[in-house]
Amino acid sequence: MNFQDFLQIVPYFDTVNLPGEEAHNIMVPQERLKITKSLNFDQIKPKNAGVMMLFYPKAEKTHLVLIVRNSYEGVHSSQIAFPGGKYEKEDVNLEQTALRETFEEIGVQSDKINVVKAFTHLYIPPSNFMVHPFLGICKEEIIFYPDSNEVAGIIELPLTIFLSESIVVSATINTSYAKSIAVPVFKIDEHLVWGATAMMLSELKIVLNSILNKVNF
Repeated sequence: MNFQDFLQIVPYFDTVNLPGEEAHNIMVPQERLKITKSLNFDQIKPKNAGVMMLFYPKAEKTHLVLIVRNSYEGVHSSQIAFPGGKYEKEDVNLEQTALRETFEEIGVQSDKINVVKAFTHLYIPPSNFMVHPFLGICKEEIIFYPDSNEVAGIIELPLTIFLSESIVVSATINTSYAKSIAVPVFKIDEHLVWGATAMMLSELKIVLNSILNKVNF
């Protein structure tokens, strides 16, 4: 989609009711669903994190940025994610967390991003994080400066490909709670996006499609 056309639909985000858990569950591994059903959040006291779902123009076409995390000793090693990270005490709120972490991880200045809407928060059992996604728009083409300590690669996903039904498939993967299980994934080139990021992408995709249907794009 042309980026100028995309900007015309941005105001409609405020008119859409978020599908939340209904959208998340489309991409949820069943084993994960069993774990989260019995959780007492008052008891486990999850840490908070903010992530940025950032749209921007590239060659006049609308793109969404994802990152490939570095390989390390941890549950999110080498996974595909949105730029973002842990809430720090100096952050005014979780929106600022997402903005700060986006700058630290991929080098996009906070003043270049217009935060449009907060999406539905999502719990990640292996790391005990409650993740709060925010939709952001950068109106300029972006030169990324990834932090080599955290980011192994940048994925620039065209909106037209993201909205295609063909990128949602089933794959057999190993997770922190089960080995060799079939899970729904977004297949983006050689990358498989699953788990929390796929669940957030699912909500974003449903919202975008509802807006596009409403305005007849």
